[in-house]
Amino acid sequence: MEAGGERFLRQRQVLLLFVFLGGSLAGSESRRYSVAEEKEKGFLIANLAKDLGLRVEELAARGAQVVSKGNKQHFQLSHQTGDLLLNEKLDREELCGPTEPCILHFQILLQNPLQFVTNELHIIDVNDHSPVFFENEMHLKILESTLPGAVIPLGNAEDLDVGRNSLQNYTITPNSHFHVLTRSRRDGRKYPELVLDKALDREEQPELSLTLTALDGGAPPRSGTAQINIQVLDINDNAPEFAQPLYEVAVLENTPVNSVIVTVSASDLDTGSFGTISYAFFHASEEIRKTFQLNPITGDMQLVKYLNFEAINSYEVDIEAKDGGGLSGKSTVIVQVVDVNDNPPELTLSSVNSPIPENSAEIVLAVFSVSDLDSGDNGRVVCSIENNLPFILKPSVENFYTLMSEGALDRETRSEYNITITVTDLGTPRLKTKYNITVLVSDVNDNAPAFTQTSYTLFVRENNSPALHIGSVSATDRDSGTNALVTYSLLPPQDPHLPLASLVSINADNGHLFALRSLDYEALQAFEFRVGATDRGSPALSSEALVRVLVLDANDNSPFVLYPLQNGSAPCTELVPRAAEPGYLVTKVVAVDGDSGQNAWLSYQLLKATEPGLFGVWAHNGEVRTARLLSERDAAKHRLVVLVKDNGEPPRSATATLHLLLVDGFSQPYLPLPEAAPAQAQADSLTVYLVVALASVSSLFLLSVLLFVAVRLCSRSRAASVGRCSVPEGPFPGHLVDVSGTETLSQSYQYEVCLTGGSGTNEFKFLKPIIPNFVAQGAERVNEANPSFRKSFEFS
Repeated sequence: MEAGGERFLRQRQVLLLFVFLGGSLAGSESRRYSVAEEKEKGFLIANLAKDLGLRVEELAARGAQVVSKGNKQHFQLSHQTGDLLLNEKLDREELCGPTEPCILHFQILLQNPLQFVTNELHIIDVNDHSPVFFENEMHLKILESTLPGAVIPLGNAEDLDVGRNSLQNYTITPNSHFHVLTRSRRDGRKYPELVLDKALDREEQPELSLTLTALDGGAPPRSGTAQINIQVLDINDNAPEFAQPLYEVAVLENTPVNSVIVTVSASDLDTGSFGTISYAFFHASEEIRKTFQLNPITGDMQLVKYLNFEAINSYEVDIEAKDGGGLSGKSTVIVQVVDVNDNPPELTLSSVNSPIPENSAEIVLAVFSVSDLDSGDNGRVVCSIENNLPFILKPSVENFYTLMSEGALDRETRSEYNITITVTDLGTPRLKTKYNITVLVSDVNDNAPAFTQTSYTLFVRENNSPALHIGSVSATDRDSGTNALVTYSLLPPQDPHLPLASLVSINADNGHLFALRSLDYEALQAFEFRVGATDRGSPALSSEALVRVLVLDANDNSPFVLYPLQNGSAPCTELVPRAAEPGYLVTKVVAVDGDSGQNAWLSYQLLKATEPGLFGVWAHNGEVRTARLLSERDAAKHRLVVLVKDNGEPPRSATATLHLLLVDGFSQPYLPLPEAAPAQAQADSLTVYLVVALASVSSLFLLSVLLFVAVRLCSRSRAASVGRCSVPEGPFPGHLVDVSGTETLSQSYQYEVCLTGGSGTNEFKFLKPIIPNFVAQGAERVNEANPSFRKSFEFS
């Protein structure tokens, strides 16, 4: 009846415990599950997706995983169904030993976003172990004088199960002289005591044999038996007695082997063999016998192996003192193991996020947990990393930590970090563990390409071949991968009239620049444009540089004679008075060259002459002057061929043909051909004198008018011997400029007559063409192509 009531009370307590746990977990994130031990692998514990209120696909997307202490894989999480399954068969006795309840703690780690859910699994014991006695046979010696009611301790049995499945009571058969009492130790273990009901009579029955049965509370119950052999002894009325019924001692777990930790002592009032005492462990377990050793004579208890607080923190050892007559006394030694800091902290890494993108602030790099098998301060730990790193440690739940970036990272400054996590306990001495994590920083397109120069100057000689490589631009990007791949392009020109697309092209991959067509210095001397460099990142970044192209002149234009005009029409005849002195300016060959620099430096020389030595040409300005005095014997008509040559390499040249006519005076505007001279010689001399007088008067009047006009028109200073004639400024009529595309002057000219200032002979200096100023409308192309072109037309 008593056993039934006790069983009902225990069932009620278990029911109340589950109700209490269910109520406490309902309002928190922590959940408790239960499973009976010995379930096969793959057994369904619960559906986590349903318990967490998540969809199955959301559970997988958030990277859910089960984390157990020490990374032991007791469970597996199915991402297809959200079920939490057993990964192995669980043995409650192996996992928890005598501890009840047997709880396995584990966490559900959701990484995105980061969330911890603490859970517990209660392993329910099943009755899979029978009670087992340490000794299958027990030998007792009992004095025949022992009075009824005497209690004789017996060896106990052990049952690895717990709760109702553990050992509950003992029975003995046959029981004519004895009955057995079931007692409980302070640690909950049950042991039997044999109680004498009826006095023994050695002469009637010297030996007794009993069967001791140990029963557990399982359904059906399991049992174990041991045989008790009792020998009835003659009177020995004093049993050994210990000085203390209970010995308590504290021993450091690092105490050396063979150290004496306690000495027990007992005494017996009897003498002889009945008073000789020997000490022995009383029904000690295998673990106790492996750990301690007892001297049977002195009672010294020694260590035979090192203690481990983390495995067993206390021992309860029964010691028996037995005299020579077989009587014994019992005492208990409680050994408390004192923890020392002999276990370094442990770090369990759950996840690592690498590589991480640069410019990302406060991103989780790693999640880990720390633990220490020691207790007290020896088991409390702190975590740290180097101070010079842009990372921080943040504590989480249940000794979990997260390693996070403190701010945005720059891959161009540092692309890899070796982070050392130091875990230190607070024991004495302090123990530490270091764990290294390598974090790579991935590139983000945050750097625009940079040109090696802000501007480039390229030189190209005119008349180049098409597709000529004229130079290169180069840009670099500090990023990596596709973010550092640079593509080059031509940007729209600022001058809308510049045909950039037909002038140059650029290789998009290497920045090489090519001239698309032959360039003409006389048409285009220089131009500039912008080049863009764009990377292939997303979004793409770009920069630009200025490119200036200077066209170098080549000697590709021959001198062009402006005066006298060489157009195949009727030649212009220059009049030379026979009274001219040596050095008299007859005329001037005017020529220009479309090139520039030394390619446009012109020199003049007399190539052919009707009468060599009579006229000469100044090499630098093309002036044709008399070389000596003229005489009546000199022919009246002369033809000169003047060679005009530039200073290019190779030089180019042109010729000008001059027709000169010697006259006696300027009053005679045109003289007949030489063959008519004899007829004039026969004219009347009086008529000649009258004509000469009239011509002289007319000449003086005409000279005065022309001198007045010349002073008004002349704007430049006169030379020492020859006056300079001004060229009218302003735009010229269109017929003076050829805009047909050949970039040459037209074949129609205007001339003015210039007289020598201060000349005593009042002679014509030369006939000079009026040269247009090439800023005129219709000559824009000539002026833009060669700004020095207009200056080459000025005469000295």
